[in-house]
Amino acid sequence: MTLATLNSLISQSEALALIDFAIAQSQADGVFISLSASETALSRFSENQISQNVRKNTFSLSVTSYFGMRSASASTTELDRDAIALTVKRAEDLASIAPEDPEWVELLPQQTYQDREPGFDRATATLSPLKKGEIIQQVCALSKEAGVNGSGTLSFRVGLNAIGNSQGLRGCDRTTEADFSFTARVNDGSSWNRCTAWSIEQLPIIELTEKVIARAIASQNPQEIAPGDYTVVFEPSAVASLVPWVIWNLDARAADEGRSFMSLRDDSGKPIGNQVGQQLFEPMVHIERNAAHPLLQGGRFFGNGLNNERLDIVRDGIPQTLSYSRYWAQKQDKEPTGAMYPIVMAGSERTIADLIAGTKRGIFVSRAWYVRYVNPRTLEVTGMTRDGTFLIENGKIAYPIKNLRFNQCLPEMLNNVVALSQAKRCGGSVIPGCKVENFHFSSITDSI
Repeated sequence: MTLATLNSLISQSEALALIDFAIAQSQADGVFISLSASETALSRFSENQISQNVRKNTFSLSVTSYFGMRSASASTTELDRDAIALTVKRAEDLASIAPEDPEWVELLPQQTYQDREPGFDRATATLSPLKKGEIIQQVCALSKEAGVNGSGTLSFRVGLNAIGNSQGLRGCDRTTEADFSFTARVNDGSSWNRCTAWSIEQLPIIELTEKVIARAIASQNPQEIAPGDYTVVFEPSAVASLVPWVIWNLDARAADEGRSFMSLRDDSGKPIGNQVGQQLFEPMVHIERNAAHPLLQGGRFFGNGLNNERLDIVRDGIPQTLSYSRYWAQKQDKEPTGAMYPIVMAGSERTIADLIAGTKRGIFVSRAWYVRYVNPRTLEVTGMTRDGTFLIENGKIAYPIKNLRFNQCLPEMLNNVVALSQAKRCGGSVIPGCKVENFHFSSITDSI
């Protein structure tokens, strides 16, 4: 029997050659080409056994053609050059009849990207189905031995992104990512966690499994407590469901037009700028964009070609900048920033256990789930705790409690941070655990 591995992704040189070919076909004033290719493999397990294996290869090449201030895009999922040439022609035909774009900007000139290689692990890229099955078998065995119902996913992805335009811009990165998610349930107890890395060897799968199982067992028979304002110790995975909402809303245009918590207004309510440089959060809050962080090792550029270099977002609790698109940067006489990701929030040397030990009375939250807007302008959100919520008394976990719905203004939350734990990778971000005072819970929920 031959075990298939993921090894058919096009090379970086092949990707750039396809971009060069597409640009050479262009008859437009300017052209921008974006190419992405990926191979993913995902295994699901439930009721302590493997239930699904999925493997997928994808390819997409997108062409945006420009005639003056007119532009249009077309794309193809075919690799052959005839299909690419037809896609270029289709984009040009559409661009020639498109309306003029009032927010048009010139094509980005050639850029200099960081001199580093994004995280690419060959062992992850060629991980066999047999090896994945062996890992999941260990997880299911631990679940079965503990008497819990274990479910989750183990996946990995190999990706390649390349860009180019008729002004000489070129860029190409390839990356790998491995991801493990695990939920344990027993009676009315539940727990969940997830780990992500650019190498399969960096995933603490067995350690995470044992921790989730223990918490699920401990979360049985939850008691009811009254809603209200509490000191809360959040796991990093819970913080990772809240802090990105703040970063997503650091948009310069929204702030300058009065649509954001970062907006400044005069007495009549008219927008008069933004709050960059003002003390909005607790001074221990430091957040940056840093794709080169050792736990991330992400791509060097964004999809539009802007440089994904390190950027201070919040320093000492003070927002340092907002996210400027190329159009809004030009209008406001600023430098375009690109997007505000990946997010890296600074932590400390303390553990979650240390944060709990320093709490006289509060709530421990493993997961914040189904977070949604209440008021985008103030950045008030609502959501629920899930998968293991506990009361803290005298520096110790006292007993499990029923899940709670929260309604919380997130800028206020970041102003009420009193302690941070060690940071870890959560999805595509690096986030610490947080201890927050006066976090508002509005009601009890029946969710597990």
